[in-house]
Amino acid sequence: MTGSIAVGKSFVCDVFRELGCRVLDADRTAREVVEPGTAGLKQIVEAFGTGVIKADGGLDRSKLGKIVFADAGKRQLLNSIVHPLVIAEQDRWIDDWERAEPDGIAIVDAALMIESGGYRRFDKLIVVWCRPEVQLDRLISRDNLSAEEASARIAAQMPQEEKKTFADRLIDTSDGFAEARRQTIETFRQLRVFSKN
Repeated sequence: MTGSIAVGKSFVCDVFRELGCRVLDADRTAREVVEPGTAGLKQIVEAFGTGVIKADGGLDRSKLGKIVFADAGKRQLLNSIVHPLVIAEQDRWIDDWERAEPDGIAIVDAALMIESGGYRRFDKLIVVWCRPEVQLDRLISRDNLSAEEASARIAAQMPQEEKKTFADRLIDTSDGFAEARRQTIETFRQLRVFSKN
């Protein structure tokens, strides 16, 4: 499952969990693979310098975010470090889950799944989206950003309209929780049918 920043992926994931799906948050995995002492953090320091490390030895996400959101080349460099580590961890998690429950539904929630090419590894791709004005308002409110900062973050990602062209199933969260829940439940029903075939 994928979708751009501030489109409601977290809510959709919560509904999938309620329905019995296992959901892996790629953002959490991305944080884990760059914790202090990891090869991932070492590679980031080699690429971006010690200025992106906090006094406690952890990654200063705010400083790194300012660097990569302002420079597409540096963003690509960061992704080239983190994505392979995240994909390896996702594959391990999926293998474990498949052994535990062969007919279960596992969902990997990853904002950059299309950009990284990771979507090709999965049976189905769900794209969560919302109208652009809703996305902008949500991001400004959620992250306490100016309209310009929020717009820059949105522009740094693949456009929603392009992401939608990759989808096997779309979930539109524009009209609030109840409608997003209804669409998520319908998607779950379709996944159940698919998983039994």
